[in-house]
Amino acid sequence: MRNLDWKLLHSEYLFRRPWLTARRDTCQLPDGRINDEYYVLEYPTWINVIAITTDGQMVIIRQYRHGLGRTCFELVAGCVEPGEDPMLAAQRELCEETGYTGGQWTETMQFTCNASAMNNITHSYLAIGVQQTDTQHLDDTEDIEIYTFSQDEVHEMLLRGDFMQASMIAPLYKYFSEQCGSIKQ
Repeated sequence: MRNLDWKLLHSEYLFRRPWLTARRDTCQLPDGRINDEYYVLEYPTWINVIAITTDGQMVIIRQYRHGLGRTCFELVAGCVEPGEDPMLAAQRELCEETGYTGGQWTETMQFTCNASAMNNITHSYLAIGVQQTDTQHLDDTEDIEIYTFSQDEVHEMLLRGDFMQASMIAPLYKYFSEQCGSIKQ
């Protein structure tokens, strides 16, 4: 297989804020052509969690997403702090957003939401046997409702299109395909 990597010739930051960093790269393609205006959005590493309670319910949250202008059902998700282990970040986010803790944790997948324009990875976790042991500890701009649904209900929500973010849909489809052997339509 031939090398398809681009060579970075120059990089310039256009905007740096805590939740958005944009840069313009000048790159040389393998055939020698120059792409002098390639934009990359830099984000921290992300996590999300499929959390299942001791009685088999799935912990789902609901919050407003301004980019879509909609309130959405979601998995618990968040950012990994610099130097933080992704699994510890996932456990922290689950506790902060829902008050659920404990359980047996497994990383189920890693993926990127948009490899052409974003530089981060999402780590997905499955937490089985969580219990609500605390209250929410939300950031100033968070307003999150907590729900528990049966796995059949969440599967129906997934098939109905109730989850809007690809970073929530991918791990749910993976989970249900592994639980059912295939996705039922």
